[in-house]
Amino acid sequence: MKLQESMTGFYYVGTKRANITKLVNIYKRGYASGNLTEAMSELLQKDHIQPQVIVLDSSYGFEAIKGWTDLLTKNERLYSTPLVVDSENMDVDEHLQFVRNKTADDILNLREWEENNLNLKIRFLQKYKSRTKELEKKLSEEKTEPISIPRIGILKRSFDILISFVYLIILSPVFLIIALAIRIETKGNIFYVSKRAGMGYRIFNFYKFRTMYPDAEANRNQYVHLNLYPYSDLARFFKVENDPRVTRVGRFLRNTSLDELPQLFNVLLGDMSLVGNRPLPLYEAESFTTDMLAKRFMAPAGITGLWQIKKRGKPDMTADERIGLDLNYADKSNLRMDMWIMAHTPQALMQKANS
Repeated sequence: MKLQESMTGFYYVGTKRANITKLVNIYKRGYASGNLTEAMSELLQKDHIQPQVIVLDSSYGFEAIKGWTDLLTKNERLYSTPLVVDSENMDVDEHLQFVRNKTADDILNLREWEENNLNLKIRFLQKYKSRTKELEKKLSEEKTEPISIPRIGILKRSFDILISFVYLIILSPVFLIIALAIRIETKGNIFYVSKRAGMGYRIFNFYKFRTMYPDAEANRNQYVHLNLYPYSDLARFFKVENDPRVTRVGRFLRNTSLDELPQLFNVLLGDMSLVGNRPLPLYEAESFTTDMLAKRFMAPAGITGLWQIKKRGKPDMTADERIGLDLNYADKSNLRMDMWIMAHTPQALMQKANS
């Protein structure tokens, strides 16, 4: 089923109308086929078909999709095209099979993704694959294993689970006291939940204690002129000193960083690590579209990181400096560096509280 003659757009292999509609709304044009063999033939033989993303329904089964993708990755023209498998109705064992064999660039349940977020995710995969292709070409000369989608190492993940679980138990009375203080001062939710982009541009629900009045986010545009981060050609961040939207309890929580404690749940769930680059709100993350900036998302998302300990409490931090620190961590991160960052985090928090 050809949706539109074009060298851009999407190619969908499957029969789910809802997925096709979602992709059409994002790209406005593309191709779809309900037959794996016909789809492969069309992709390989018709040079004018150059999709921005290829999406496959998992219902064809692992073995069929694995063989299909093996053929696709050998094609020079399509090698850099992100390949996504729709995981709706996929069981846990099959999901693990896809992950272990690195069958796709990502495995997503398209039904659960909003169109804007899905578009951002695919854009990251495009940048990632473009960069990976260049690196693999160099590494192939050294007969080195190809690069895979970034994942947290087993040792780092084990450490994250242990520490976050222990601290959630120890700090449970503190959670209760903070929750009561927030509720006494203002009506509204105890927790602030927002969509953030983390490692591999994975979008997840990010948890903090609410530090602002309930309508604060709706009024953000009124304070753009007070943004501490000057305009940068690279990316945009947003932060206001003495933000009038912050409550009295919220100011105390921010100065002591107690508002960050709920992120221990994110660490336990695997959305974040204890140490890494801060997960970004989507309105900030969407500005990271160049090949260089996409590298920032190769590192885990973390509660604390390089920029927190080097720039916290200092008014002269620029967006470019923060980006530089994030890229530095993505390049050099290891368990030893993580331990060093964690050891220096308490001092950074004290500097912030006293600033």
